[in-house]
Amino acid sequence: MDLLDDETPGKNTPEFTVAEISGAVKKTLESAFGRVRVRGEIGRVMRAGSGHMYYDLKDDRNVISCNTWKGQVAGLGQLPEEGLEVIVTGKLSSFGGQSRYNINVDTIEVAGEGALMALLEKRKKALQAEGLFDAARKKPLPYLPEIIGVVTSPQGAVIRDILHRLRDRFPRKVLIWPVAVQGEACAPQVANAINGFNALTPGGALPRPDLLIVARGGGSIEDLWGFNEEIVARAAAASDIALISAVGHETDTTLIDFVSDQRAPTPTAAAEMAVPVRLDLMAAVENYEARMARALSQTLTRKQDRLRDLSRALPRAEELTKPSEQRFDAVAARLGPALTAATQAKRVQLERAGAPLRATLLAQQTAAMRTRLERGAELLDRALSVGTERGQARLAQVSRGLVPGPLQRELSRTSERFTRAVDMFAASASRQLRSWSDSLTRLDRMRESLGYQATLDRGYAVVWSGDQVITSKAAAKGAGDLEVQFKDGRHKLAVGKQPPKRKSSDAPEQSSLFDD
Repeated sequence: MDLLDDETPGKNTPEFTVAEISGAVKKTLESAFGRVRVRGEIGRVMRAGSGHMYYDLKDDRNVISCNTWKGQVAGLGQLPEEGLEVIVTGKLSSFGGQSRYNINVDTIEVAGEGALMALLEKRKKALQAEGLFDAARKKPLPYLPEIIGVVTSPQGAVIRDILHRLRDRFPRKVLIWPVAVQGEACAPQVANAINGFNALTPGGALPRPDLLIVARGGGSIEDLWGFNEEIVARAAAASDIALISAVGHETDTTLIDFVSDQRAPTPTAAAEMAVPVRLDLMAAVENYEARMARALSQTLTRKQDRLRDLSRALPRAEELTKPSEQRFDAVAARLGPALTAATQAKRVQLERAGAPLRATLLAQQTAAMRTRLERGAELLDRALSVGTERGQARLAQVSRGLVPGPLQRELSRTSERFTRAVDMFAASASRQLRSWSDSLTRLDRMRESLGYQATLDRGYAVVWSGDQVITSKAAAKGAGDLEVQFKDGRHKLAVGKQPPKRKSSDAPEQSSLFDD
């Protein structure tokens, strides 16, 4: 039943509830307009915590409230920005809670090229203020990349031009990341492709590219608008891989051109920037090789000429070697005395080191020589005594006339010779004995000076175990009874015996001589 037909008898004006009026207005608006397209400038923009967006659409005198629910935001195509002239499409309705009507917007389009350029200029200034356009942050392109990543549409002439140009100049491995190059899906797909290439592991199963090319053919500003989105510009600026922007023709400019490391006027030019010409490189290498050979030859020639010039000024070889020969002769002359002196020094060291041993040997040799001398003296005395007795007996016989005359004379001469011989032998034996005695005395003095007895006189002592000299602690522990020889005699030691316990008032207990 229509509310206008509901009249109460006795009253000229019908009576309605607030809800009835609000519902009737809502129904009238939705039935009369339905979906509408409205052009205007976006004013205040507010995004609630729930994800819903509320903003105004206005002209110079009027304002219409607009809203976009959370689930509709992804399909807007263009997010509302204050001051942007747009064409919105949605359903006209009313909101009774605030007595206002509004448009539920599900699509936003930028209104005209002028508005798009204004929006582009605004984004450009914002990104430039952040320093994303600074030349200092741009990376140099690798000279000869092994792998090139291309972000573009797999269909069309762009990818074919790039591959053909790379094949002609210097064939390289190419990884293609297919994306939409216009429309609503363009910006997120291009940004994901750039981020995806940077996320690859160098040297992995799918290797990370050394260079990226983002390419697209020419078109209107609306067709290229996806490369003006902020998400694409930030992805290109954050890329760790050097990036070449090749979007549109030479006259086309997008935001990715400003943040990329290098801008190419066309996709074909981007391929030319990516790699050098192999034939040019080969020619350059051959040219460098020829130049290096000529430079080496010229250098050798100059060095040879210089060497010949210097050799003319040098004296003869004999004159150069004479000072060295003289120094050699001087050193050789000093070598003999030096060797002699060194030998004597070593001999003195050896004698000092072997003095204890030599003293012992001298003592033994002296004792043996003394024994032999005593035995020789005894035998000589005995022989002299026997010879003297026999000669005297023979002379007695001669004197008594018991021997004939001639024989007596011969015996007399023989007796005289024997007497002289005995005297000579006795004198010689006496001299030999004196010589041996002097030698023995010298050896004994040398023994005493080299022996340990003189050391004992200076306060040192010798440790004996029987007839063996103890020279180490380990030998002392393994020996039996020990004796310490001083200059005036030996003294026995008690080894391993503990001294008797003392009272606390006594001096501290002293350990054995060889205890640890």
